[in-house]
Amino acid sequence: MTLTLRFAGGTSWEKTRRLPAPSAHDDDLRVLAYQLMNAAALQRGRLTGLALKGEDLLDAGRTEQVSLDVVRETRLVAENVMDRIRDRFGARPIGPAALYRRAS
Repeated sequence: MTLTLRFAGGTSWEKTRRLPAPSAHDDDLRVLAYQLMNAAALQRGRLTGLALKGEDLLDAGRTEQVSLDVVRETRLVAENVMDRIRDRFGARPIGPAALYRRAS
């Protein structure tokens, strides 16, 4: 993942980091993005542009990843359930229940 910042005056800052291990979870990418932003140590810089680019990403398919951390594992199970819901009902925003077909 690469974070590129552009500042007023034309200067830019770029930092790249890789995940320590392959992962099929959004949470790992989000944590890496936050780490990159923290590494920038922005205080009062005048940003004119910000780009976050994921590189070398592969489709995780239906692989299953197991963690020995109980709290993390619970979050990952919830992520899997949300992915199945999106697959079934589409990625549209949640609206009135009338938009979905009946369960029975």
